Amino acid sequence: MKKAVDAATTRAAVEAVADWIRNPEEIEKPGRTALAQATRTTARMLEADAPGHSVELRVPPFVAVQCIEGPRHTRGTPPNVVEMDPLTWLQLATGLLSWEQAVASPRLDASGSRAHEIAEWLPIIPLVFTDRND
Repeated sequence: MKKAVDAATTRAAVEAVADWIRNPEEIEKPGRTALAQATRTTARMLEADAPGHSVELRVPPFVAVQCIEGPRHTRGTPPNVVEMDPLTWLQLATGLLSWEQAVASPRLDASGSRAHEIAEWLPIIPLVFTDRND
């Protein structure tokens, strides 16, 4: 049985690493535990918000989830896979990076005709809106 996703816990995990997500060149990379928590909770929020098994999101080394309604795969590599590093995922999940920007960069690998459907569910926890209050 999967753990229930809690929006408050997810937001807290993202806020704990938000400075680094916004400015990774100047802010020290967060510890593994904090980075894993933010990565896992946001990916699991996507899984809960867009249930299904058509697309697999992989953010190694922390998490892989299946999402997007449609045909289920049962063996081997799924037909639609999106894979990226934790920073890229967190920037997408927070709205600091657009799907188009990520796909155009070497930081994201998307394969399959439905992989792009993840973009419809982003951002998960917007940070761009909280910036207006700074």
